[in-house]
Amino acid sequence: MEVGFAPPVSGSWATPEHMIHVARHCEQLGYHSLWTFQRLLVPADLGWSETYHSVHDPLTTLAFLAAHTTRIRLGVAVLNVPFISPVVLAKQAATLDIFAGGRLDLGLGLGWADEEYQATGVSKHRRGQRADEFLAVLRALWQQDVAERHGEFYQVPPTRLAPKPVQRPHPPILLGGHAPAALRRAGRLADGWVSGSQADLTGIGEAVATVKAAAADAGRDARALRFVCRGAVRVRTTTPAGRGPLTGTLEQIRSDLGRLAAAGITELFIDLNFDPEIGSPRADARASLRTADEVLEALAPAR
Repeated sequence: MEVGFAPPVSGSWATPEHMIHVARHCEQLGYHSLWTFQRLLVPADLGWSETYHSVHDPLTTLAFLAAHTTRIRLGVAVLNVPFISPVVLAKQAATLDIFAGGRLDLGLGLGWADEEYQATGVSKHRRGQRADEFLAVLRALWQQDVAERHGEFYQVPPTRLAPKPVQRPHPPILLGGHAPAALRRAGRLADGWVSGSQADLTGIGEAVATVKAAAADAGRDARALRFVCRGAVRVRTTTPAGRGPLTGTLEQIRSDLGRLAAAGITELFIDLNFDPEIGSPRADARASLRTADEVLEALAPAR
């Protein structure tokens, strides 16, 4: 199982200097990847988790980190497809892949926040069908010299997108979501699946199996798919009551990584942004960075 890390993107510790520090430390220690996430808005009453109160744009962050790294892969988990045109994203992702030297992993999802749907002017109606068509437009623009699509949701006249991404036929596309339909879509159409921050990691093997079954039903090689887990790690000095996966001491968390690999996860990235003691605007930014360095050293992949 490959191991990645999420740079500071949420809360008080998410400064450019801290991002560079963490990204370079990850690369020095042999981590496989860096991952961001998207949150456009937060309700005025701040009723959501503090992790979502102050979040940087994911693609801009990855472009910034591409300039400060050389090897490590750069992923977003996830961008929500209803909120953006596939043509705009095709151009942005192609440019980022070029700037990064072919290191982009593109995670896509459907979103869940009614406020973001309303603010971006889109409807949840038939959003699954919209996602299918979105993927077809992306691939056409990246792979075809002249692309043309006339669908229910997107109309693309005969046009050319250049320059193309470095990775051919295109950057890997991973789909998020935990609903059965979302898991089946990942198996049918994507290069893999990525779990969310609220995923039940004790049953993640069932989600992996659903994706693989859908791939097999579609005549695809399920063995070629990637299964990426967002590891919402919470390091504590003592064992919490009712401890769940990835919460507890560093030794306990290390043992959890092995169980996730046994469940079929091929890649996991450690994400401290979802720890309320770190990814909050109220957290002590310097203490958060010290914790990140400790975790990076303790859970670094074997080299």
